[in-house]
Amino acid sequence: MMWKGFGSSAGQGETTLIAPGAVIDGSITFAGILEIEGRVNGNIFAAGDEQAVVRVLQGGHVHGNVSAPLIVVNGTVTGNVHSTDHAELAPRAVINGDVRYNLLEMSKGAQVNGRLLFNGGSSGPGAGAAEPTQSLSDDLECS
Repeated sequence: MMWKGFGSSAGQGETTLIAPGAVIDGSITFAGILEIEGRVNGNIFAAGDEQAVVRVLQGGHVHGNVSAPLIVVNGTVTGNVHSTDHAELAPRAVINGDVRYNLLEMSKGAQVNGRLLFNGGSSGPGAGAAEPTQSLSDDLECS
């Protein structure tokens, strides 16, 4: 079953599909919509398209960094995810890396094995990212 969330109707332009069983070794630069059901061993970057969408669908794997305005993950990403607009982590999402975002939507069951870093409304890598000053356990006290 394909996850139908925010990213399912967003984006304009051509759609590129990396089908199940397909393996791409190398980085991808794209505009429009990129849907991944296969495997990408390399970085993914949306160039010059403020409405570009990356969807890592169930069964899809990315071994590299993903950077785009709109990112929907319901597969596995081993690398950092940087969304300049909206990131959606669907129920079967597994991210082994940091997630940078302006707006984050995370469903029950999604996993992030890294940090969640708010961009602060700025675009561009690392712009306004909040660095943690203390651990969460320092903030929580159990009586």
